[in-house]
Amino acid sequence: MNTQPTLPKDGQETGTTGPSQSSDGLKAGLKNRHLSMIAIGGVIGAGLFVGSGSGIAAAGPAILLSYALVGAMVVFVMRMLGEMAAARPSSGSFSAYADRALGRWAGFTIGWLYWFFWVVVLAVEATAGAKILESWIPAVPQWGWALIVMVVLTATNLGSVASYGEFEFWFAGIKVVAISAFVVIGLLAVFGVLPGSDNPGAGFAHLTDSGGFFPMGAGAVLTGVLMVVFSFMGSEIVTLAAGESEDPQRAVTKATNSVIWRIGVFYLGSIFVVLTLLPWNDKSIVEKGSYVAALDSIGIPHAGQIMNVIVLTAVLSCLNSGLYTASRMAFSLGRRGDAPKAFAKTNARGVPTAAILSSVIFGFVAVFFNYKWPDTVFAFLLNSSGAVALFVWLVICVTQLRMRGIILRESPEKLVVRMWLFPYLTWATIAMIVAVLGYMVYDGGSNREQVVLSLLVAALVMAIAVVRQKLGKNVGAEELERV
Repeated sequence: MNTQPTLPKDGQETGTTGPSQSSDGLKAGLKNRHLSMIAIGGVIGAGLFVGSGSGIAAAGPAILLSYALVGAMVVFVMRMLGEMAAARPSSGSFSAYADRALGRWAGFTIGWLYWFFWVVVLAVEATAGAKILESWIPAVPQWGWALIVMVVLTATNLGSVASYGEFEFWFAGIKVVAISAFVVIGLLAVFGVLPGSDNPGAGFAHLTDSGGFFPMGAGAVLTGVLMVVFSFMGSEIVTLAAGESEDPQRAVTKATNSVIWRIGVFYLGSIFVVLTLLPWNDKSIVEKGSYVAALDSIGIPHAGQIMNVIVLTAVLSCLNSGLYTASRMAFSLGRRGDAPKAFAKTNARGVPTAAILSSVIFGFVAVFFNYKWPDTVFAFLLNSSGAVALFVWLVICVTQLRMRGIILRESPEKLVVRMWLFPYLTWATIAMIVAVLGYMVYDGGSNREQVVLSLLVAALVMAIAVVRQKLGKNVGAEELERV
């Protein structure tokens, strides 16, 4: 039987009314180990494995600075989001905070844009996974594999939040073990102490022996930023998931404090290993992919297939989390009156069935578009959601500027995570994000198209939000005060 959730009275969207039932209708079914692994694996997407080769070819060893710049930006954004989420855990996360701090239009706009981003990602990842599976079992067509993957993960999310957490625990665990092993084995080969390695063990020489550290010029660092920034999207998922954990404040605090070493080890560490094992202009980095090329240089047999398994795991993890994230954002929008009321209903297991099904249906439609009109309709969907990640980070920054005062005024004891050097570092992060968006427009080509189309879609959603507000189609003021 479906139940209509009611908002709690403690000023949070998520509280606990029992050992496992949260007051917004969701169940606190995520364990600490689930949240820990979601936090660790949240920053590791398929883009790291697949797209890093292009970034290396564009910037050379200086791509490390690109990863460091974007990594620093993500650390700052996560610190700001952690400050708000630890004080007020919410299934709507930054959308709910924007609602309160900036206005109804802001929460509505960024919530729907974020939902749109993830349902398009569902189609991208389902297609990527289907290509790998078809190469293994060609008897099943690519569209068949995409359908199977989507159905299995939809069933997982419909089961319970604990099912999502368990799947993500193992998916993320495989990624973490694989990258950790890659870094350790790679470093041993770099220094020539790995038994049986085919790599000459050149130490750090490859960082400068092919045209220096900046072979394409210092400006290539910014080009590299554009190529790597979207592989970091997903770090914020843990703040949405924390609302369905037994101790949201502890989970958010732990995830926020660990983001620095996660980015340092998994992103900077693994790319550093690739660049020290091979010259940056080695053709195999682009042809085979950076990780496969590095493994081949060590002499590990079947490196391509090993990496395909890991990439498939990353794809399934992204699909699993994407469906979860889209559905929880739709659920939160429904609770705030910004989406159909059915989205805000949960079943006896605390699962927002309508929110999940609506998200996956759009994902199925997007998969169809990808097969039928990949260069027109799907290309538009992809480009029009391309800059949403940066929009989300920008909104988080601006929201935190306002939410700090609200939290201090209403519940200062809950400010257990604080943004460093507030407000100066917040403003500096805003400047960094705006600079990246500006450089995307200046760079031209697909980057400019992504910003322009994403801005047009954002303007359309914002216009709908303003019209709805003028027509009075929003929740009451007393309900907003509780978010």
